Amino acid sequence: MDVTLILKVVGVGLLVALSSQVLAKSGKDEQAMLVTVAGVIVVMLMLVSNLGELIGTVRSLFGI
Repeated sequence: MDVTLILKVVGVGLLVALSSQVLAKSGKDEQAMLVTVAGVIVVMLMLVSNLGELIGTVRSLFGI
């Protein structure tokens, strides 16, 4: 299991949460929502690269 990927996702999540809270408290709700959406997209792009490996592992496990 790749622990560095998990740590990267956690780091992006913390950064996005902190940025979003700061922007929301300063009255910039639209920018806070954009930061949150951008964070979700970044995490999804990080996970897509490993999705192929996961599918390959499942196929070899079940002999498909």
